[in-house]
Amino acid sequence: MNTLDSLEVVPTGAAVGAEIRGVDLSQPIPDDVADALRQAWYDYLVVLIRGQKLDPPAFVTAAGIFGTPQEGGARKYWEAAGIKLANTPREMSINSNLDADGKPSMHNHSLGSLEVIWHSDNSYIEKPPAGSCLYSIEIPDDGSGNTSFNNQYLAFETLPDDLRKAIEGKRSKQDASRNSAGELRPGIKKPEKPEDVPGPMHPLVRKHPKTGKPALYLGRRRVYPSQYIEGFSNEESETLLDRLWEHATQDSLKWTHTWKPGDLLVWDNRCAMHRREQVDHTQRRVMYRTQFQGENVIPA
Repeated sequence: MNTLDSLEVVPTGAAVGAEIRGVDLSQPIPDDVADALRQAWYDYLVVLIRGQKLDPPAFVTAAGIFGTPQEGGARKYWEAAGIKLANTPREMSINSNLDADGKPSMHNHSLGSLEVIWHSDNSYIEKPPAGSCLYSIEIPDDGSGNTSFNNQYLAFETLPDDLRKAIEGKRSKQDASRNSAGELRPGIKKPEKPEDVPGPMHPLVRKHPKTGKPALYLGRRRVYPSQYIEGFSNEESETLLDRLWEHATQDSLKWTHTWKPGDLLVWDNRCAMHRREQVDHTQRRVMYRTQFQGENVIPA
């Protein structure tokens, strides 16, 4: 284990994703193996490593192979609202469907068991995380809560010419008012018009700093008013966004992962979006999560 000879990269055969075998992340990872892991991540956008046994410190160390773990963007909203968080390193969070009594539920202070629609993590901050890492501790035995990913390099490459021309050099508002399940964040007033929506403007097409490739970067869009494209009327913006989201989330760009305990997934927020199916709210789902140090979004 943990040598270049033991390492095996097995593509999913879909538009995105590969499984990496022959690695034990609880043990030291040599530099050459770490380089190979990062290259597989750049090549396939999402990498899966199964059968891992990691406590919180080991999880943060393993994630650090791919980037510098950092605090999640949602934490400040929870703390401002007086929500008690698990006693974990600040750069790590526990993503679960458990309520304050430790029981599975549909709703909690985070995503609960709700469906999580297509998005790129923390696009609502000025320097969104380069990537994210999720490690499964407890998984429902009915297979609910699968996570899908898509390839936004290909989304850009296959854009119709008129749509590509329409968004050239354009930026869109990234909505910070709602979480990834579409629920209003603690302490945030519901926006009534596009101008009320909090969050930064980011380019609709971004350049990946490592690969140099352009990717469509839609980030997130919630119940109107939410995302909008600057320089257009509200009606024009909504029409363009409808077309962009339909194109970017088509099944031909997608791969879906069915979780098992001990799975570790790392994805690249700069060129992939993801979504989660609804979780069976009667069964426990507990994950460790972190994300990597943010970067300026480079216009392509």
